[in-house]
Parts: sequence; structure tokens; C-alpha cells
Amino acid sequence: MLTAVALVQAADTPFTDYRDQAPGSVHRITVDDLPRPFATPASTNNPTIVPRPDEAMPQVPVGFAVDLYISGLEPRVLRTAPDGDVFVAESGPGRVRVIRNTDASVPPRVQTYVSGLAAPYGIAFYPPGHDPQFVYVATTTAVYRYPYRNGDLTVRGPRETVVAQLPGGGHVSRDIAFSLDGASLFIAVGSASNNTDDPDDTEKNRANVLQTNPQGGELTVFASGLRNPSGIAVDPSTGDLWAAVNERDNLGDNLPPDYVTRVQPGGFYGWPYFYIGPHWDPAHIGKHPELRDQAIVPDVLLQPHVAPLQIAFYHGDQFPASYLGDIFGVSHGSWNRGSRTGYEVIRIRRAFGKSLGGYEDFMTGFVTANGQVWGRPSGITTTADGSLLVADDGSGSIWRVRYILGPD
Repeated sequence: MLTAVALVQAADTPFTDYRDQAPGSVHRITVDDLPRPFATPASTNNPTIVPRPDEAMPQVPVGFAVDLYISGLEPRVLRTAPDGDVFVAESGPGRVRVIRNTDASVPPRVQTYVSGLAAPYGIAFYPPGHDPQFVYVATTTAVYRYPYRNGDLTVRGPRETVVAQLPGGGHVSRDIAFSLDGASLFIAVGSASNNTDDPDDTEKNRANVLQTNPQGGELTVFASGLRNPSGIAVDPSTGDLWAAVNERDNLGDNLPPDYVTRVQPGGFYGWPYFYIGPHWDPAHIGKHPELRDQAIVPDVLLQPHVAPLQIAFYHGDQFPASYLGDIFGVSHGSWNRGSRTGYEVIRIRRAFGKSLGGYEDFMTGFVTANGQVWGRPSGITTTADGSLLVADDGSGSIWRVRYILGPD
């Protein structure tokens, strides 16, 4: 039986940076913690990726072990197929690869599934269940599907265009997910700008989660006002859609928080006029007051500017039972903050399908003590044996996290 666990704040201040990260540390940010806009200047602090130092390894909680699963890729998003193969979207090279590892004593096999795509990102299998007939791949401007059977390492037939003419440019990630019954295909489309109110219609069908059917019917807006919902996933226990969202920049180091939230059907999450509920963006004060009370406060507020990407529900049986149904998410890392934050994997504890409000550092150590960045988590998935795989597009690696102490 699931029970709620009290989360104790790890630091005296809700706003922290990489120096405060440690596996198991808890962070909780509330609406009452938000500073005023421009309380600190906007910062430009892009990371320069350095080679992984010889002694550097990701850090995980006691009881877990991490090892380098594979290197030499350009991984962005990970999805585990029903048969246990792991699909990897490599957005930069424009390809999708398949990793097969049926024998732990030999290196994983890597096969190019399809190439020649425009920034492939989201991957989903249809219909849901153990016997998919298609694999769907979302690129910046379209969603395609390929005929698929369990075990395929390359495409078996011509692709079909399910959704054409998605808006391109701006935020180019396009994650996808199916509802549990397979009736709906969700497509996450980020904004083209930081916070424009779109006088020239460049934001049409953007900063939204869109909805259609698996054959590609009419596109409708499932939820709006999500500046860049870079990762979406459906809760396998409730069917709720969740999203990891990159909020706007240039309002100061600690504003506004990025977030992970359950996406309510028809919900409005504020962008561009409001952030984190009814807080007006300084550029839009007084605009659309009728929407102010409709702006939803997200479930879990993250450190500002951490750039959350993929999220995944833990559904394996290798980790302790307390992890079942929790959300793991990757934070690619900040650029619009004076002191670096993000560059980690987080755990969001849940009970009865709801978050407990805060989040925990789970996998850290991608930033050196002097602030140099050697790794950037970008994707995450649960494998068939219950391990976690974490894509790191900074070092071109995929890391594996296993629980080694046995059942709790």
C-alpha cells in the first residue's frame, strides 16, 4: 500500500545550484518563494563542455550502482520498446538507433533504425501493449509512423505521414505519447519565442500539447500556455498526461521555476501572459485579465532554468517498491543563471497518482567542483530488467543505474 512520505527540505533556501546537489537531497519550491521579476539581473552563462575527468562518475543514492552502458552516440531521447529493445533519438545526426542487449556479458548491439530525419525526438509504439504494429517518430515539423514488429532493428516498410506541417523553428523538440486506450496521440510543441504575445501569428499551435488520433485526424489543443513542454509521458496507472516544461528566460536568476506537472485537459498554464499561476509577465501586465484566474499552478516547481527534458514513470521491479510509479526526469542544465543548476536526474515521489510537491536529486556529479560541465542528461527510460538508462548528450554516453542491495 502506498503511503505519503514527508519531504524535508535539504537546504535553508529553496533556490540552490549544483554545489547543493547530492543524491537523496530534497528540494521544495512553493509559490510563496517566488522573488519579484528582475530581483537579480538576467544572466548568460552557457556551459562549455569539457571531457569527462578521469575520476568523474555520476553519483547515485546508497544502494544503487551506475556504470557506463555505451558511449560514442549522440543520444537525446530514449524509449524502451515492448520487447526490451531501446530506441534512441539522435536529433543532431537526424537518426533513430536501436540498442539490443540480450546478454549482459557482451557489449550492447547498436543498429541504425532510420536516418535522414529533421531532428527526430519523440518516439512511441502503437497500439499500446505487447504487440505494436507501428513505431511513431516525431521530427520538428512532422510525425511519421513506420510498420513495426517486435524485434525489428531496421524499418520494414515505407513510412506514413501522420501529422504534416507542425510549426518549425524556435523550440524544435516534439515529444509524443499515446493515451492508455490508444485513441489519442499527444504532441508537445514548444513556443517559437521567449514570451511574445504573437502579433504575427507565429505562435499558432505552439506552447501547447496538441491532440489527434493515431491516423492523424484533426489537430486540437489538449492544453495551452506551456512554454516548452519538452517531455511528456502518460501515467500507466491513471492515464493522466504529465509534462516537463521549460519556462521563460530573462526575468532573473530565480524566476520563474521550470516545472513538472499533470496536464489537465483544457488546462491553461499561463504562457506568455502569466507564470506559475496568476503572476503577470512584466512584458504583458494588464493583458488578458480574464485569463489570470485560469492559469494553473504546476504540481512540482523545479529550480529556475534547469531545462527539464524527458520524463519517465518507473514501472520496473528491480528498484525498491517505494519507487514504483515515481517520476524520473532529466535536467539538461542552465544557461540563463549566474550559478549553474540542473545537470542531473531527479526523482519525484508520488502517492495515489499525485506528487508530494518536491523533488529529490537522484543522479548528480556532471559538473566539476570548479563549475565545468562534462555531462548533460537528456533522456531516460526504464529497461526490461528494471534498470534506468540515462542519455547524456554532453559526453555522448548512456549510463545505466541498477539497484544492488536486493528487495527492500
